[in-house]
Amino acid sequence: MVQPANDQNPLLRSARHFLLHLQFERRLSRNTIEAYWNDLRRYTNYLNEAFNISRPQDIKLAQIREYVKLLTRLTTGDGSEGLKTATISRAFSTLRGYHSYLIHEGLSKKDPAAFLQPPQLEKKLPVVLTVREIEDIFQTVDLSSKSGLRDMALLQILYSCGLRVSEVVSLKLPNILWEDTMVRVIGKGSKERIVPMGAPAYDCLIRYVENLRPTLARKGNNRGFLFLNLRGGPITRMSVWNILHAHVVKAGIRKKVSPHTFRHSFATHLLEGGADLRVVQELLGHSDITTTQIYTHLDKTYLKETHKRFHPRG
Repeated sequence: MVQPANDQNPLLRSARHFLLHLQFERRLSRNTIEAYWNDLRRYTNYLNEAFNISRPQDIKLAQIREYVKLLTRLTTGDGSEGLKTATISRAFSTLRGYHSYLIHEGLSKKDPAAFLQPPQLEKKLPVVLTVREIEDIFQTVDLSSKSGLRDMALLQILYSCGLRVSEVVSLKLPNILWEDTMVRVIGKGSKERIVPMGAPAYDCLIRYVENLRPTLARKGNNRGFLFLNLRGGPITRMSVWNILHAHVVKAGIRKKVSPHTFRHSFATHLLEGGADLRVVQELLGHSDITTTQIYTHLDKTYLKETHKRFHPRG
């Protein structure tokens, strides 16, 4: 949770007000707000300790550049030590947004970050599962076990709809449009989108809702959530991670797999099958198509690997 800023420090106070702006006017998610807070806390602490700055109007471009250089020195590219490259990219965006906010609110006359160049970071392509690996994971689910129907429905929905883990744990029964075989998803920034379900996911979900969920719902306060734990409460993000991890291990897959890997695989497999990039953007709920374009790079990598593997002179 974001802690109150020291009201005697104008720099920290402006950072806190920026976060409130993001939370109540931009309606960003709690996780995003926490990430921005970590970025701003690191930034303001650095300015205060390195340059004794306590007012936002005293920040200069040269000082921001020194901070960005510091961040880039803290990463190894793969995030094994120091900061992940994605964290640095987000921190850069945070700085730009914060200084733009200061101008808009009249807290600073100049935007020192306006001409700041983004750090040149290595772009690491996300891990993607093959269709066969996805099927292998599904095959490990024992439908006769006490959680089998739920686990299968959960994994099928993750892959069939390309949902974020936060989106899948937030699903409630009214979010399922049964007659249309679609899911109404509330994504980042409370943005709503409609995503189709494939037939296998739909069939698994029907079996779970009709046969297992009523039993689980009677055990606790389910509050209408779709996926429940064995005690009858809403399933958590960590539970989804643990369920997926258990089945990945059973399938003998050595890749580093997370729920988001299913989302990456969903998008990649659509493009490999010939889907339009704009359609994939809509299904993923990306506000900017440049975010979706990473999957075109993945698709090209797949094509190259296929050519090398199967062509006589590959």
